[in-house]
Amino acid sequence: MTRVVILGVFVADTAYRAARAPQMGETIMGEGFALGPGGKGSNQAVASARAGVETHFITRLGRDTFAEMALKTWADAGVTPAITQHEDGYTGAAYIFVEAGTGNNAIIVCPGVAGSISPADVDARAELISNAAVFVTQLEQPMDAAMHALQIAREGGATTILNPAPAATLPDGMLALCDYVTPNETEAEALTGIAVTSLEDATRAAVELSRMGARAVVITLGEKGALYHAGGQSVHVAAFDTGPVVETAGAGDAFNGGFAAALATGLDPVTAVRFGCATASISVTRSGTAPSMPSLTEINALLQRQ
Repeated sequence: MTRVVILGVFVADTAYRAARAPQMGETIMGEGFALGPGGKGSNQAVASARAGVETHFITRLGRDTFAEMALKTWADAGVTPAITQHEDGYTGAAYIFVEAGTGNNAIIVCPGVAGSISPADVDARAELISNAAVFVTQLEQPMDAAMHALQIAREGGATTILNPAPAATLPDGMLALCDYVTPNETEAEALTGIAVTSLEDATRAAVELSRMGARAVVITLGEKGALYHAGGQSVHVAAFDTGPVVETAGAGDAFNGGFAAALATGLDPVTAVRFGCATASISVTRSGTAPSMPSLTEINALLQRQ
């Protein structure tokens, strides 16, 4: 069984590209605008499905134009939705500022009706979660729902991945439910108090996360790739040279989706990290979030070249 199941949030991304972010009270002229699908969990599901693995996505949607965008995005990517739709709330949206010169971004997320995902919603999908090869969640939906889903996945024998984004304080015992925890540098610092500015810092943060309960740690390092740590050993996996960076929004989601897909197909963890790095390295050369996720053919071609 190679099924990936992901709990998370869909939002419609409103992306603004400009030379710099405006200061409070200031208006500046932008260089571009795009409206498209986003949300960490949804992006990860799209990345996993496009990487060739059966992928199911659990969330809540409203009944509105953005919900229609979500359903079309998943249909195009091959994601199977496990959702409920609600008249009394809106489908989420996000503001994304993209710095034109670097592709770096800053994001505000309003999850809408998905912000009320509850343990009861998770219980309604317990069989799906239990039967997953790999289960993934993040922190854009309520923490109690994420925690409950990790418990169900662990009891069912699924490999569990927590992408602790956006950064937040985790409840006691949550990391102990994680086969893998996959923070970026900022999230690793928020969890451990260790500023991650080098590979040595990343190793120290990974050791601390292991001490806190995670079975294995993958710290994503942007252009430096990723650091895998388990069993007292660390392995640095470099990013791939795929050309100029256009946009980094969604790169972490590309990594997590690719990583989950690779684990589900039975690849060993370090090879799966390399697969995730290849997925992310391709995604940053394209504009947009979910539509930028590469296909399995593209990922394999890059892996064979480098």
